[in-house]
Amino acid sequence: MEPSPSLEGWDIARVDGDDQLPWIPWGAQGKARARIAARADGYHVAIVEAEPGYRTDPHVHEHPEFLYVIEGTLSNQGRTMTAGDVFAAAAGSRHTHFVAETPLKYVSIFKTENGAEKG
Repeated sequence: MEPSPSLEGWDIARVDGDDQLPWIPWGAQGKARARIAARADGYHVAIVEAEPGYRTDPHVHEHPEFLYVIEGTLSNQGRTMTAGDVFAAAAGSRHTHFVAETPLKYVSIFKTENGAEKG
């Protein structure tokens, strides 16, 4: 019998059940919420749900950030993104335009300096 693989250093979660992970407010406008699905080395994987009109304030990415649209439509940096679209923002890139055009659900992978959640 093989030994069980070690889970040391792993954060594995299920995110499709209503009771699995708590929702937290996301953004300053009260138009979005998120579940932090996993964390490691200061990086976070967040499942975000946003109402139409949700927007982010302009900012500069201190670390790379990745986003995958699960459902809905958003305008990002002047480009329309829909389900199945993805972006990668390099460290140092300027993020000036992000607006939910319809109800939106996406996965965001990002890092914070102190390991705190953003939002």
